[in-house]
Amino acid sequence: MRLFLVAGEPSGDRLGAALMAGLKALVEDPIEFHGIGGPMMQAEGLQTLFPMEELSVIGLTEILANYRRLARRVTDTAQAVLAMKPDALITIDIPEFSLRVASKVKAAAPHQPTVHYVAPTVWAWRPKRARKMAKSIDHVLALLPFEPPYMQAEGMSCDCVGHPVVTEPRASEAEIAAFRDKHGLGDGPKVLVLPGSRRSEIERLAPVFGEALRPVLARHPDAQVILPAAPAVAGYLGDKLAGWPGKPILLDPRGQGAEAFAAEKRAGFAVADVALAASGTVSLELAASETPMVIAYDMSWLSRKMVASMLRVDTVTLVNLVSDTRAVPEFLGEACKPAPVAAALNRLLDDEATRLEQLDAMALTMQRLGRGGEPPGLRAARSVLSVI
Repeated sequence: MRLFLVAGEPSGDRLGAALMAGLKALVEDPIEFHGIGGPMMQAEGLQTLFPMEELSVIGLTEILANYRRLARRVTDTAQAVLAMKPDALITIDIPEFSLRVASKVKAAAPHQPTVHYVAPTVWAWRPKRARKMAKSIDHVLALLPFEPPYMQAEGMSCDCVGHPVVTEPRASEAEIAAFRDKHGLGDGPKVLVLPGSRRSEIERLAPVFGEALRPVLARHPDAQVILPAAPAVAGYLGDKLAGWPGKPILLDPRGQGAEAFAAEKRAGFAVADVALAASGTVSLELAASETPMVIAYDMSWLSRKMVASMLRVDTVTLVNLVSDTRAVPEFLGEACKPAPVAAALNRLLDDEATRLEQLDAMALTMQRLGRGGEPPGLRAARSVLSVI
């Protein structure tokens, strides 16, 4: 069996790796994995066409600025698929890139099986995307339990497979103790800060996050700030911390193995009393580790206006959506300001009832995403095999 997978960001790399592990568990014969992916997919045996980080672009203006390079990579990737003739092309999220690849492939090879992992958020905005996607995608792997009907209505088959975050390991007591000793952690509150995995996100959010920490540290002078860095932006993030209060502890993946850094990151999540994070899949990681959070995010002015005009829901945080609550405070676009973000962080640190409300929503989210059942990666693998 030969499969071509395309992922373009850390969350997609994690999904792809879990799917690959599931396929290897179900298929006795060796499987060839080609395509584009990050360190987790490469660890499962992927031969990557080019570095995944080249695709880590978000927002309309950022995509426009990189349009020629991305268009060239779309063509390169589609040609590689057509030359390989895999048993399936599996695109993972990043629809701006991956669905263009699938479209080119389907135009040249209509019988090529295509699978897209992560249903587009048509329930949130741009509902016509599902109809457009159906022209090049045969089958969809959905993360959320309410998504399959939207895909099936447009003629695609779709299975809800849950999210691999529910099966990822949590920090052991030994890992937590080693982490505390390594970084000299005291008894004060621990504030986990996650300003994104892309340069464009960090450029926009780091100044806001840094200023939001000032009132928190003023109220809790013994608090310590912890920042896990994505591999592709570790150096860039480190540079952005100049002038931040509290002497942040940067968890830098450079110079250590992937598993060692994963253990350190798990421990950082485990010791945190509260987190300030960019919007995205990280909210599910925080929910899995039972870390109360505040979500904040901003884009360019043009991207902000376009998204606001099309948004059909009143929250974009996955914990809120899956649990059908609004327990996680979020500050998006024009609301992404230091003062209200700081107030929400202090409320979580000071008000036990607010913390418990979030913890209940997190537990419900994990249950609905498949915690306690068959691993989502294995469910995704079964779904892919049913198509090919």
